[in-house]
Amino acid sequence: MRNYFKFIGYLWVAIGISCAHAGSYEDFFAAVKKDDAAAIHGLLQRGFDPNTPAPDGQHGLFLALRDGALKAAQVLLDSPATQVDVRNSQDETPLMMAALKGHTDLARKLVEREADVNKPGWAPLHYAATGGHLAIMELLLEHHAFIDAESPNGTTPLMMAAHYGTPAAVKLLLDAGADTAMKNQLGLTAIEFAKRGNRPDAAELIAQHIRNQQPRGKW
Repeated sequence: MRNYFKFIGYLWVAIGISCAHAGSYEDFFAAVKKDDAAAIHGLLQRGFDPNTPAPDGQHGLFLALRDGALKAAQVLLDSPATQVDVRNSQDETPLMMAALKGHTDLARKLVEREADVNKPGWAPLHYAATGGHLAIMELLLEHHAFIDAESPNGTTPLMMAAHYGTPAAVKLLLDAGADTAMKNQLGLTAIEFAKRGNRPDAAELIAQHIRNQQPRGKW
């Protein structure tokens, strides 16, 4: 009988822990959505794992960066327990999302925490170039991002800047030494990306750069 009551006691403790965790789980993702840094800090102080994925597999830090919950992202980055290179089902990292959205200060914090600047496949520089975020592009290049990083289909940051970014982003990459001759798996160069994206300004920048690189004849 004594063992029976002991078992019941353990069972109630286990149920209590499970319910508390379930509540914390819901509270955590609600706090991320509301950009409630204080609530997140409290949950972390009570031992909640910031790397717990949501039902769709996304992690709190990634969601905060994606949705512009910057106070939530900051408190998660301040926690040593937060894994900064965790990937979602699309193989995206928090640094890639910060780069795409132009969250410069948080991108810098991620780099300081040794987030992978040169993640294989689609890389943070691809995402920064897509958004035309010059400060983040410079940050990544300063930390030795591969300027001609190739995505799984051979697309480079220059191609993304030419099609989706800004002329300033194209110029930054050209000035930093991006290779204009590279082709993706469809055989398209950066200048062809610009033309397909109806970006004559980007196409002309690249064409002018190519002309300037050609050897000049003797006069």
